[in-house]
Amino acid sequence: MYKVAVIGDRDSIYGFAALGLDTYSVDGREEAARILKNSAEGNYAVIYVTESLFADLKDQIERYTTSYLPAIIPIPGVAGNTGIGMGNVKKSVERAVGSDIIFNT
Repeated sequence: MYKVAVIGDRDSIYGFAALGLDTYSVDGREEAARILKNSAEGNYAVIYVTESLFADLKDQIERYTTSYLPAIIPIPGVAGNTGIGMGNVKKSVERAVGSDIIFNT
């Protein structure tokens, strides 16, 4: 059975443990990269990563973008939304439909 992981700073992810998700509180880029690699190569179907770490781990995350699993999804941290998640949705829509259909109002 597949699992779901959440990687980020403690304040941003501690609530996810109450939902039964595996949480990994990290303090630096190297630790985050190691946990991401272990999770991606493990039994995880979905890995949520805080947006700030997502930006730091872009090179590592690129390795998994063509794979069916895991889905690596950016989530806002306690500092707020940086727009990385919405940017990824926009790129996915453009790739799927061939043009940008998301309008900013």
